[in-house]
Amino acid sequence: MSRYRPPQKPGAKYITPEGEKILKTELYQLWKVERPKVTQSVSEAAALGDRSENAEYIYGKKRLREIDRRVRYLSKRLEEVTVVSSAPNDTSKIYFGAFVTLEKEDGKEVRYRLVGPDEINPKKGYISIDSPLGKQLLGKSIEAELSIESPTGENSYYVIAIEYEDT
Repeated sequence: MSRYRPPQKPGAKYITPEGEKILKTELYQLWKVERPKVTQSVSEAAALGDRSENAEYIYGKKRLREIDRRVRYLSKRLEEVTVVSSAPNDTSKIYFGAFVTLEKEDGKEVRYRLVGPDEINPKKGYISIDSPLGKQLLGKSIEAELSIESPTGENSYYVIAIEYEDT
């Protein structure tokens, strides 16, 4: 068995202003609040003596590695993303940041927002533009019909509304 993992396909490099704010808040929280606390507890645990059997020291070092890994990821990600803060010129079609209301075959309505991979939140209805549904929705206009193959079978949707947030 090999440890090789094929590289992930790069996700969309777009983010909403709210998503950027969330990532910056998380970065600040980790770097300025949580990391200093963990560093302090590790140094206190190290001062107690034998580090090989010191659970506080071992756990603290592990937590520091997790924080540092996440800080590196967030810093790099924030440098490479493009913040999309305005609606497109043609608001009659679906693009990044759009709120889309779809009608299912059974008549139920669902509302989604197309966002970047860093902002996915199923509870809020935020789906990635890289998802199968997101890819199908891009460029569509009102009354467009689309069908998505899912594990439960094929689902058909009709686009009934497209909205963009005023910024």
